[in-house]
Amino acid sequence: MRAANILFKDQVAGVLMQQDDGTFIFRYLDDWMADSSKPAISLTLPKSQQEHHSSYLFPFFFNMLPEGSNKQVVCHHMKLDADDYFGILRAIAKTDAIGAIRVVKVEGQP
Repeated sequence: MRAANILFKDQVAGVLMQQDDGTFIFRYLDDWMADSSKPAISLTLPKSQQEHHSSYLFPFFFNMLPEGSNKQVVCHHMKLDADDYFGILRAIAKTDAIGAIRVVKVEGQP
């Protein structure tokens, strides 16, 4: 399993995990769910449920990935597999993201 913290305006809102079978789970933190002033990170990941499951990387996160020649440069420079969307996301979305969401690798994770 690999994991990344999902930050909204520099506050951890939840955790995105890729299971060993390749499926994904996004889970809001308990504190984030309990605070009605904290928004959902996306309309497609509502706070009406704490945990969301998907057989592929959620479109909200997939749309944060570079495309075309930018993706090729990132993968070559960082020695990443072009098909490892979660790996690319964790590598670039910590600092190179547009908007309020950042993706930060969980310490101690491969």
